[in-house]
Amino acid sequence: MAGKDPMDLRDQTLASTDFTQGKTLGTGAFGRVRFVTHKASGKYYALKTLKKAAIIKMKQVDHIVSEKAILEKLNHPFIVNMYGSFHDARYIFMILEYIVGGEFFTHLRKAGRFENEQSCFYGAQIAAIFEYCHSLNIVYRDLKPENILINADGYVKLTDFGFAKFIEHRTYTLCGTPEYIAPEVLLNKGHGKPVDWWTLGILIYEMIVGYPPFVDEDPMGIYQKILAGKIAFPKLFHKEAKGLVKKLLQADLGKRFGNLKNGADDIKEHKWFKELSWDDLAAKKIAAPFKPIVKGEADTSNFDDYPDSEEQPPAVNPAQDPFATW
Repeated sequence: MAGKDPMDLRDQTLASTDFTQGKTLGTGAFGRVRFVTHKASGKYYALKTLKKAAIIKMKQVDHIVSEKAILEKLNHPFIVNMYGSFHDARYIFMILEYIVGGEFFTHLRKAGRFENEQSCFYGAQIAAIFEYCHSLNIVYRDLKPENILINADGYVKLTDFGFAKFIEHRTYTLCGTPEYIAPEVLLNKGHGKPVDWWTLGILIYEMIVGYPPFVDEDPMGIYQKILAGKIAFPKLFHKEAKGLVKKLLQADLGKRFGNLKNGADDIKEHKWFKELSWDDLAAKKIAAPFKPIVKGEADTSNFDDYPDSEEQPPAVNPAQDPFATW
């Protein structure tokens, strides 16, 4: 039995005053994520702060409760850890691992595109994450460069499990980012684990080319292109990478890699990954092709700047609080 993680705060009664608030690392529909320091231990975290009233109004209570339940269940080297949660009359809080290297999206945009070897390194980590999540019947459903962080060691950490869901067979809710939505989601046929493998195909293409395969000014235009299924591969695309992307971006679920009888092994054994040891990857023994510039554990310079919000959301009546047991 492994010893208790010294970062874990789950057995403590906490309040927002137990943390020194730092820079905002990201914002979303219901709140923001801030860099914080736990006053008692001096340890650094990312504190996700969500407005209760907004979540209730938008009927997203189940999504948020599900996100917490899923994060509590997950334990993987390439997934952001959750170290605790608490709430008050206005907010719910999730204490997350702080990933110092910033958003993968920022690094990809700065580089323009990634070389084949670098794309392979990241693609393998996402494949390993999805294989692990699917073994627990968790479908992630929201892969995009903005939801991937890069740690100081150059390895990725997947974050934002707000759309993730326990799905044994299929579900029907439309969610995801337009460029990454799988055809079965658009056609409302019911979807499950194969959507994640589709999004991996989109990510690999975007890493290698610098933009996703289906782009348009208008979301409806994107959806039409996804359903038409025509993919243009520029000459710079490595032959084996192209082969794998074609197998992942299969509208026919009976042909999509990850959804055949060998499951994730079809992806892991593909020629694009032939130089890669999956055991060494999981143990982080492979030298990362890129490491972000990090000045220390508390460095927040790899994250963009966001304006602060002064407005206080309304408090929720304790008698009507769906998060009372949070």
